[in-house]
Amino acid sequence: MNILAFDTATAACSAAVMAGGRIVAHRFELREAGHAEHLMPMVEAVMEEAGLGYRDLDRIAVTVGPGTFTGLRIGLAAARGLAIAADIPVLGVSTLETLAATAFDMAMKSGATVIAAIDARRGEVYAQAFEADGNPASSPAVLSLADAAALAAGKDTVLVGTGATLLAPLIEAAGGTARCGEGPGLPDAGVLAEIAARRAIVPGVAPPAPLYLRAPDARLPATAPQRWPR
Repeated sequence: MNILAFDTATAACSAAVMAGGRIVAHRFELREAGHAEHLMPMVEAVMEEAGLGYRDLDRIAVTVGPGTFTGLRIGLAAARGLAIAADIPVLGVSTLETLAATAFDMAMKSGATVIAAIDARRGEVYAQAFEADGNPASSPAVLSLADAAALAAGKDTVLVGTGATLLAPLIEAAGGTARCGEGPGLPDAGVLAEIAARRAIVPGVAPPAPLYLRAPDARLPATAPQRWPR
């Protein structure tokens, strides 16, 4: 199976191609902005390195959120456009699941709970808990730091994501143990491709939609009522 995966949901931009069950091309850049300008050159680079055309792909995988509003729109629009052009399905995966997948091996050794948490500012995080075997233990949600830390329920916990260091002291203060996963704590298209390879696609399902969880911080200014000429 040939899979193109990419992520623009947070402060990174990444793309990867999986072919024959392994990652054959991969790019990852830390990037606070400029995802729109850098995504397609990155996608073209990994496709060229993999030696594949878009019609050689079996599916495209993209992160659907939570994340930045602009980043999510960029990734989803690119995925839909490429999928329509190549007549292939798109699979959406949450950023929290993509983050959590990097910690399951560590968690399995002790049966720890995995909490994926993304700093959402305002003293909140986007968070979701998972069992060590990868099954969700909660739904994705925007939570206060205290409520997110409570997902650990006093258990041994592996934390991943940009919110990990915010939650660790709270979990330990409540009597639990917390370990932070390795790496930058941002979604990676290589991990996304591995998830997509295991996921079934149901025919006829609508394209993936963004998972925002919270209304945008910035809002369009109110406009005065239009006065039409008589």
